[in-house]
Amino acid sequence: MFKILDRYIIRKFLGTYIFAIVLILAITVMFDINEKLDALLKAPLKATVFDYFLNFLPYFANQFSPLFTFIAVIFFTSKLADNSEIIAMLSSGVSFKRLMVPYMVSAAVIAASTWVLSAYIIPPANIKRLEYTNTYVKNKRVDYGSNIQLMVAPGEIAYMSRFDNTTKTGYRFSLDKFDGKKLVSRLTSTTIKWDTLYQWQVRDYMIRDIEGMTEKITKGSRLDTIIPIEPRDFLISETDHEKMTSPQLQEYIARQKLRGVANIKSFEIENERRYAICAAAFILTLIGMSLSSKKVKGGMGINIGIGLVLSFSYILFTTVTSSFAISGYTSPFVAMWIPNVIYIIIGIVLYRRASAG
Repeated sequence: MFKILDRYIIRKFLGTYIFAIVLILAITVMFDINEKLDALLKAPLKATVFDYFLNFLPYFANQFSPLFTFIAVIFFTSKLADNSEIIAMLSSGVSFKRLMVPYMVSAAVIAASTWVLSAYIIPPANIKRLEYTNTYVKNKRVDYGSNIQLMVAPGEIAYMSRFDNTTKTGYRFSLDKFDGKKLVSRLTSTTIKWDTLYQWQVRDYMIRDIEGMTEKITKGSRLDTIIPIEPRDFLISETDHEKMTSPQLQEYIARQKLRGVANIKSFEIENERRYAICAAAFILTLIGMSLSSKKVKGGMGINIGIGLVLSFSYILFTTVTSSFAISGYTSPFVAMWIPNVIYIIIGIVLYRRASAG
């Protein structure tokens, strides 16, 4: 059961965390409105409020949750230390290790909330937010593709010379089926149109079934068929990974790897980032508490300054390692977890110094 001291620290921690989020989001909204003022004036007010800002705020807050966590820990712990409250707690017989418990409980609440938001709630909301920005701010949709080739199933290779996503139509389509290295069937058509899920309609088609030295040719003007691909499998924009829940993201990555699609680094990075950002809540809480638990001559301003430097360096480090993964210098898993490994070492060192002092 939580004691009065635990409840006091948890209330202070989470209260400061929420206050920091609200404060920074208010500033962010002001800058965002100023930057996109022309586009926002053209858009309907209802769409701006409910489709954009209502979905933008939780997205931004979740993206920078480690920063908010660190700032909250540094701020309220420095205040406790400055008021000699931590000295009183330790003098009353509470060990530094025991004092860390309510901090870790608070970090667990933040980590759980961050996971639920990033894995299940924010991705559907991002669909509306990105649709708004594509319509009224800057269109980043990928509506066209050329020379598209991918494996739709083991032994089946599809090709389109061009695909128009506005009409859901592909041109000069072919589907080759192999038995080992031997071609056994080839479907070609002048156009192919996507309907729903895996439903496709091929027009002006020809099917060549090859059996040994014989070949059977079937022609027609229209054929409804099932081909296990859809436009999002080959028309990939830079924000598509933000629209998928974690189960959808993991399924998509596995399917694209099976098909031999190469440009899925952003999806793999996003998948690893969602786990790493949850671990960051515990790591940055450990660093923040260890760093600011001692009363210093310069007051809590010094601790807040050091905390801001460390938190922004963590975000910068994560951004740099992400670019390494995109460039292929390292795997997405390593890229997302290197900052956590380095900062957990920093946290352990600071914790030992703080508990020994």
